[in-house]
Amino acid sequence: MTVKNLWTKPSNKLQSRAMLSATLLAISVIVPSASFAGTISEVSASDNAVTIYFDGHVDKASVFNLAGPNRIAVDIQGATSGDKFSAGGPVMSVRQGQFDSQTARVVLELDQPALITSGAFSEDGRSLRLNMRQTDLNEFSGNVGTARTEFVPNFVPGMPQTQSFSASPPKRRYEVTAQIGRGTLGKGMPKIYGPNDNSLPLVVVDAGHGGHDPGAINPQTGKREKDITLAIAKSIRSELVKSGRVRVALTRDIDQYLVLQDRYGIARKMGANLFISIHADSALSTEANGATVYTLSETASDREAQKLASRENKADIINGVNLGGADANVSSILIDLTQRETMNVSADFAKLLLREAKPNIRLRSQSHKFASFVVLKAPDTPSVLFETGYISNQADAEFLGSAVGQQKIGRTVASAIQVHFARRIAQR
Repeated sequence: MTVKNLWTKPSNKLQSRAMLSATLLAISVIVPSASFAGTISEVSASDNAVTIYFDGHVDKASVFNLAGPNRIAVDIQGATSGDKFSAGGPVMSVRQGQFDSQTARVVLELDQPALITSGAFSEDGRSLRLNMRQTDLNEFSGNVGTARTEFVPNFVPGMPQTQSFSASPPKRRYEVTAQIGRGTLGKGMPKIYGPNDNSLPLVVVDAGHGGHDPGAINPQTGKREKDITLAIAKSIRSELVKSGRVRVALTRDIDQYLVLQDRYGIARKMGANLFISIHADSALSTEANGATVYTLSETASDREAQKLASRENKADIINGVNLGGADANVSSILIDLTQRETMNVSADFAKLLLREAKPNIRLRSQSHKFASFVVLKAPDTPSVLFETGYISNQADAEFLGSAVGQQKIGRTVASAIQVHFARRIAQR
């Protein structure tokens, strides 16, 4: 009996279609079905619940607690992270990131302890509501390191039709520590711009956040703090290069993540005469506006300054991963070595910066504040943190995101820097 090779020599269109259908059927049998994929479109927190919305289907979600600082983490399999969120109730801020290619992580940073008590996906699987109640520190701490609570959409084929709970032990892979000086410092120093004259003062400008840490995000426009700070830092660099009187370097000139200690560590390693960290603030109230300059103090000038410093100091703890830990001895040395002279010079520059900014930039009524920011703790480098405005305020966000606004800020900071060093030279 003769058998024709129908796979290599189809005799007509109908046979070709049959072959294609058979091939696709074979592939569907051999290859496992792909997991659902949806992007997190929004995270909304209130007094008693957190709701996560998706633009497509996801596989499942699991919730667990993290301490130091207190956080609730939500891992969502079959999802990609988004950038729209609103904080509220005990949730001070929300961060999102991609834990791995299949899992998005939402981290809820808590202003006070809280626990997820129950939750469920909506009928269409496009949202997950997590019911939350406030608690005390003892109960919260007792739930750290315990089993995850798992939620599964009802409609997913082959999955259980009800909420389920798993009791697998917590995986320590979520805690990764990097000692001070172990980040980017060994990978070469940034390029120095300006005259090739080592006798001229060197300024290091730090664009806050970057890489997987977007910083604050405007919920309406999606503008991210990490992009605005980088644009402003480059504007400052351009203005200083034009002056020809100061050398300047940026801690980052691309969308790159840096450990907090590496930011001021770069300035110290390069022997900088001044360190300026650029940021854009955010607040629950969209009415909050104006720029603020912060200098170092172990005692915060007010509660707002303390909360901001606490939030910014957690930039190393994003997506549940601690990238900036230091042992107690190193931490105490950082505090002990903060010299009074350095702090005085920093405060003097802050006043000068505000004087130069007043005609060009909207300032807050109390525009010079003190707080314990990690990036200001270089013991021998005068340092300020410049919150250039509120990205959560429409007018401020438009100003900070515009070329005109960025140029105004660049000129203001460059002018203050030149006057600062002129005074220092005169005093000598």
